[in-house]
Amino acid sequence: MTATATQEPPITIVMQRAAAGDRAAWEQLVTTYSRLLWGIARGYRLSGSDAADAVQTTWLRLVEHLDDIHRPEAVGAWLATTLRRECLRMQQRSDRQSPIDIEAVEIGDESADVERQIMRQAERAALEYSMQLLPDRQRVLLRMLTTTPRPSYEEIAAALDIPKGSIGPTRGRALRRLRQLLDSGRAR
Repeated sequence: MTATATQEPPITIVMQRAAAGDRAAWEQLVTTYSRLLWGIARGYRLSGSDAADAVQTTWLRLVEHLDDIHRPEAVGAWLATTLRRECLRMQQRSDRQSPIDIEAVEIGDESADVERQIMRQAERAALEYSMQLLPDRQRVLLRMLTTTPRPSYEEIAAALDIPKGSIGPTRGRALRRLRQLLDSGRAR
């Protein structure tokens, strides 16, 4: 007799158990979807505490709406959509342009070093401003693709609710648009 590997129950069963208050089912949901949610939150470039709040609020929304989810097999997409909306709300609350922080520049003996640091800060500010001008989906995709650890294409597709095969073309359009914005000076 061979030993069979223990197989996790389908997500619909896990959702039913979680709705019934099964702690292990909740832990399985958190384990299964946390990486995806953190990847999305990092994609919005929220501060660490804001990202944590957004992820935590998303889990709270799941608790509040667990009985309203009609397709338990799509809970990942539901979580991703809920988190995207929460991140956008948080961004809208704190959407301010920050000027270059001269005090953050480390002043050394060489004025050229200071000038380079100021230029790097200005370039980062221009890039961040240009990123904000991109459509939401393109901005979030670029940020998800540059986070560490990078979510898988399957996770990105689920988070953005797009086919996996459209990630590359969407990334290409986003990068072209970003270059146009930077080249046109709109980012300054």
